[in-house]
Amino acid sequence: MMTTIADLWLSSSSEAWRHLGCHVGNVQQGDGSSVPFVWIAGLGLRFVESSSETSVESSVVGWTLVADAPLTSMDGVPTHVTDAPHPKPESENTLGVLSIDHIVITTGSLDRTSGAISDSMHLPLKRIREAGHGMRQGFHRAGPIILEILERPDLAPETRAAIWGLVFVVADLDATVSWLGPDAVSEPRSAVQPGRRIASVKKEVGLGLPVALMSPHVRQ
Repeated sequence: MMTTIADLWLSSSSEAWRHLGCHVGNVQQGDGSSVPFVWIAGLGLRFVESSSETSVESSVVGWTLVADAPLTSMDGVPTHVTDAPHPKPESENTLGVLSIDHIVITTGSLDRTSGAISDSMHLPLKRIREAGHGMRQGFHRAGPIILEILERPDLAPETRAAIWGLVFVVADLDATVSWLGPDAVSEPRSAVQPGRRIASVKKEVGLGLPVALMSPHVRQ
């Protein structure tokens, strides 16, 4: 069974997502309690209380994988394993999200983190890209979602992996940006991928992690 991503754990509030038009439900924890939960295009966001330290950029404190082998950590990322993805809810969101393009994971060592993903999650490294300014990117595919591993020169080589950001593909980028308004999102700009554009949700919106919106893939 290919390892896929069921949900991310955020130690922030779900209210900002509700204000963006996302349906906030509940999901049960292993101890029988329930926590707020948002489902977007096949990926869950689980809003948990956590004593884990987070960065000022991202409140993600772990994730749940759909896998056939038990895992408790992936190069420092707290990990829970389930045998099935979350079912699609009746109500989703008004952002027009078609899919999850990629999840960004930062690290002090691309070789170590990509090696852990290849070994523990059985997801091979597809390619490496020199991103400039001393940064390197490695790419793995977890089902429909790309895992972008970003080695940052400002992080010490021993710095463990951390889930940093999310990129959504939306049906109509201009319409979504117009609906959100300039206080919530940047103007669209050209993406790295030819023919695609991207816009960033502003930190002040309070989503708990960096989120970007992209136009759909361009068929060659």
